[in-house]
Amino acid sequence: MTLRLVEFVVAGNEASDLLPVRSAALLRAYGARRGFWTVLDEGPVERCLALLLERVDGEWTDLHVRADAGVENGRTEDGEALAHHDGWVYVFGSHFGSKAGPLRPRRAFVARFREDDAATGPVPVHVVRNSFRLHRAVNDALAASPFTLLPAGERVRERFIVETLARGTAREKSWVSRLAPDDLPLNVEAAAFTPAGTVLLGLRFPVTDAGEPILVEVAGVPGMFTADPTWPRAVGAYVLTGVTPPGQLTGFRAITPTVDGGYAAVIGSIDALGKGSVLLDDHPGGGEVTSRHVRFRLPAGETGEERRLVGEEVADLAPFHHVEGVAELDGRPFYVTDEDHRVALWVG
Repeated sequence: MTLRLVEFVVAGNEASDLLPVRSAALLRAYGARRGFWTVLDEGPVERCLALLLERVDGEWTDLHVRADAGVENGRTEDGEALAHHDGWVYVFGSHFGSKAGPLRPRRAFVARFREDDAATGPVPVHVVRNSFRLHRAVNDALAASPFTLLPAGERVRERFIVETLARGTAREKSWVSRLAPDDLPLNVEAAAFTPAGTVLLGLRFPVTDAGEPILVEVAGVPGMFTADPTWPRAVGAYVLTGVTPPGQLTGFRAITPTVDGGYAAVIGSIDALGKGSVLLDDHPGGGEVTSRHVRFRLPAGETGEERRLVGEEVADLAPFHHVEGVAELDGRPFYVTDEDHRVALWVG
């Protein structure tokens, strides 16, 4: 596959995920024929929203979107995944920590905003920090699933779970009751809503003991944003099979719905090389992995059943190790890669 590079500099930061713009009003406001949302991965969510727009003359431009999270300004970090639902754009935090741990409560958030609002001015962003409630729900779903998971490793467990519990206990944080010593740290990197209104969360970690990537289906996310909020619940887990090379560990990097009712995804390394990852210290085979563009479908039937999904490879994206987002528009693939101090959009 031949890809064309379009480079942007947006707040001197790197991009995570790629979400097609659906708002006609937003495209008209900027004279664009198409565009994508991305989230910059350093800083609070209200400072990290950006648009990549293709104008009607074919030229590409970028826009660092002004946003306001009200009382939650400055209280989040590490937005990783974007998804559409019912006119809203949702932003999911990684729920992870730094490369050396511990878990960070600021990363355990979900935010949303109305896409049309970006056409007229500063965007009101509603942020809900869940104090590890989603961590608990997903860990319980994984523990109840029939899949055998790759153990975290002693250093990972110590740095991400034991140290987080110790810090929370010392600071008398109520969220310590939602962590358990045998939990796995979650790294949420991808999200897509289903027609049923549930959301598929693609995990970069954990993976199965065979190195295959895991999806967890979560219900009730919009309920977090109501006047009388309720918390999401995990309703099932899936493993994507047939796309992980033998001996490798692959996690999800991005997911997007496709026009035929299926899903496209990028899978790749479980953490980045050369950045002091204790996850790779314990699992060195999870870093030297190139990205792959794959497709899959959810089986018909009741949601919430634990199933194995058979994936199909669309493209081997070697030598890229760091593809962070994928979209399929008008029969063409678009990718965004995690580059130092720039946003790189690759057009198929």
